[in-house]
Amino acid sequence: MILVIGNKRLSSWSLRPWLMLKQFEIPFEEKLIPLDQPSTRSEILQYTESGKVPVLVDGDLTVWDSLAIAEYLNEKFPQKQMWPKDLKWRALARAVSCEMHSGFQVMRMHMSHDLQKQLTNFDYSKAQADIDRVKEIWTNCLALSGGPFLFGAFSIADAMYAPVVNRFVSYGVPSVSVCSEYIKTIRDLSSHADWISAGMKETYEAPLHS
Repeated sequence: MILVIGNKRLSSWSLRPWLMLKQFEIPFEEKLIPLDQPSTRSEILQYTESGKVPVLVDGDLTVWDSLAIAEYLNEKFPQKQMWPKDLKWRALARAVSCEMHSGFQVMRMHMSHDLQKQLTNFDYSKAQADIDRVKEIWTNCLALSGGPFLFGAFSIADAMYAPVVNRFVSYGVPSVSVCSEYIKTIRDLSSHADWISAGMKETYEAPLHS
């Protein structure tokens, strides 16, 4: 099984399935293709006609898009219980994951995923509505489950929101205590810490993602 990803510093979509594979202890080979290089598109096209990362290659099967990869992994490894056991919690986990997948465009635009940014006076007011909605989701899910993850145990939903955790840290977004605790929980995951450490060391230039 091969997971094709982009720069760890920048590629929030790549982080999501990578974190799932690591947290659920599923062996895989990592293939990193630096973004915004003359050869980037041709290299990615060797794996998928979508021309985008992440891509999961499992034998003769190719799956692209973070959420599609998550669902494939969930079905292939049902014993890993990547979604909550409870039917209602599982539906809620899918709902907040899909909202993350398809929404929050303003936050994405004004607060790009860049692990090497450590800002203290950033004006994130344009993304305030998105920020407030994320905090609302986290607060409600943690109140329901009791934490430490959104639905008690680590799930696909946590992987979907991991890049937002990084955005809050990079852009100095203040959080209420329950959200701050959740941010620390996600950042302290050994797998996520490894990703962050690698991203902080990257020197690839990616002008379209700066």
